[in-house]
Order: sequence, then structure tokens, then C-alpha cells
Amino acid sequence: MQVDLRQDDHALIASLAGIWDLEHTAPSFDRLIESFAAGSTVEAIAFDTTELGTWDSSLLIFLLRVRDYCEAHGLDFRAESLPENIGRLLDLTRAVPEQELERREAKSSFLTRLGAQGLSWFDGVLESVAFVGRVAQGFAHLPRLRGRLRWRDFWVVVQSNSSGALPIVTLISFMVGLIIAFLGAVVLRRLGAGYYVSYLVGYGMLREMAALMTGIIMAGRTGAAFAAELGSMKITEEIDALRTLGVSPIDHLVLPRVLGIFVMMPLLTIYAVFIGVLGGLLVSITMLDLSAGQFIGGLLTPLTLSDGLLGVFKGTVFGLIIGIAGCMRGMQTGSDAGAVGRAATSAVVTGITWIIVATAVIDWLAALLGV
Repeated sequence: MQVDLRQDDHALIASLAGIWDLEHTAPSFDRLIESFAAGSTVEAIAFDTTELGTWDSSLLIFLLRVRDYCEAHGLDFRAESLPENIGRLLDLTRAVPEQELERREAKSSFLTRLGAQGLSWFDGVLESVAFVGRVAQGFAHLPRLRGRLRWRDFWVVVQSNSSGALPIVTLISFMVGLIIAFLGAVVLRRLGAGYYVSYLVGYGMLREMAALMTGIIMAGRTGAAFAAELGSMKITEEIDALRTLGVSPIDHLVLPRVLGIFVMMPLLTIYAVFIGVLGGLLVSITMLDLSAGQFIGGLLTPLTLSDGLLGVFKGTVFGLIIGIAGCMRGMQTGSDAGAVGRAATSAVVTGITWIIVATAVIDWLAALLGV
């Protein structure tokens, strides 16, 4: 790397020669200019590159320092004396203006953060209520044939939550019935009332556990799937495209999914009741020496139709909660890389939380009404 300075009238000519690469230290222009004794006033700096060999970014760094020197001392930087490709690279350094970083504000107080969280929570509640209202409006339009429901998507959801969900529902329901019967057998046998294990299994599965466990399973399975599907569509701007075409995403995407899980949850709940009772029957036969007839007789005698209808009603409500929670979180998906995962997680948490709340409210109302 060589730089020779010479003066031509009122211009300072910098002759660049040699091979310029980052493996060697580039000359300091400030030192060169200090050591050069100008004969008269210098008004501009130009360049001579006739002897310049290969070069890399080290040459550009040197030229940028020369340009900064010219700007600081009011000199004319004659980039036109450089090769065209070098001049274009220098122009690119000014293509994007520098941005000033905003100063970080001081850490806010506890009350400020609490108020911000409260406002954020309130906005989320309003958005959720508005979403539920739009879904209810879409359901209201269905009987009048004003909704734009995609029946193909509806039947896909029905198939996915019928035969596709049976293995996991079967396993969990059978194990829950088994556990209820086992705990009842251990406790009631000490009191000489092992016969009533059938009533405990039937009552627990019909009124509570069949609907509750099925709802939790479907919230993790179907609710997360709804959120992931709609979240992916939002990130790829498919939902925005539907709005551009004048198609309501609620009618086109949300209603088929909510209606599908809403229809299938009562049926899955009834299926879970039978599988749970089968698990209780297995424990009663093996541990309490009860016959199948004794177990079924003890099961049917105290139970009423209202017990079964209450469990089916819970399953229906849970299906509506799962569908709305999954679709709502999917429609609220952000635009970053982890947004779909967060939406799926949020859908599961929201669905299970509201299932537990709905169970408590329904049981409280059933106790008040004597059901």
C-alpha cells in the first residue's frame, strides 16, 4: 500500500499504488497530510489510481477517512477521479441515512407498570368479547342462510374429532374410570360398602370426569391445532387476502371449526362415559369379586337421566369453549417467528382455564337447582 501526495494548483493529488488488502495496515491519511507541506492553499483532494493494483475494503476505509477529512476542513472531495466501481461503493455508504437511537427511558414505577398491565388486560378482554360476539352473530346468520360456512372444512373437523380423537379419548377415559374405581374400592371396602363402587364410577363419569377429561384432551389436541392453523394463515397473509376479497374470516374459517367441535364434543363425552364405566367394571370384577350384573345394577339404580344430561351439557359447553379459544388465539397471532407457538400455547391455557371455570359455574347452578 502506497500513498504519495503532490500538489497541482489548488488541488492535492493522492497517488494510490500497490495492493490494498486487510492483511496489511493501511496508511493513516491524517499523518500523511500533516507531514505534507502544501505550497499554497489547498481547496480539493483528488486521486491518481493508474498504479493501483487489487484492493478490498481496506481501500474504501481509507477513502472514507479522506472524505471525512474533507468535510471537516471544507475541502472538495473529487470522487470522479476514482474508478467508477469505487465511486459507486462510496455512494452506497450514504444511501441509507444514519438513524439516531432513542434513549432508553428510565425504569417506570410499580404503579405505572401495574396500570399498563391493567390496561393491556382490559383491551384483551374487550377484544375477546368482540370476537365472541362476531362468532355468535355468524351462528345467528346460519339458519337464514346468510353465513358463508365452508361445509368441507366442517366435515374435516368432524372427522378429525371423531375417529381421529378416539384413541386418546379411549385411553384417558379408561384410565380415569380405572382410577376412580380403584380409589373407591380401597376406601369403600374398609367400610364394607364395596358394592357402591359402581355408583361412584357412574356418578363421577356421568356428571364430571367424562366431560372434564375429554374437554382437557380436546383443548390440548384440537384447540392448539385451530390456533396453529389460523396463526399460520395470518402470518402468510391469507386472512388479509380474504378480507380484501370481501370474505369474512369468521364465516369462512372460524365457524366451520367451532361448529365441528361443538357437534362432536357431546358424542365424545358419551363415548368417554361408556369407556370409563368399562374401566370401573374391570376393577370391580378383579378386586371386589362383583359380577357384571351386580355392577350394572348398582350403576343404574341410583342414577337419573338428569345426571347423564348434565354431563352431556357440560361437554357441549366445553366444545364451544375449545373452538372459540383456539380460533380466537389463532386470529390474534403476531407476526414474528415464535408467534404460532405462542398462539397454540395460549389457546390450550385459555381453553383449559375456561373449562375449569365453566365446570365450577355449572356445578354451582346444578346445586342451586337441585339437579
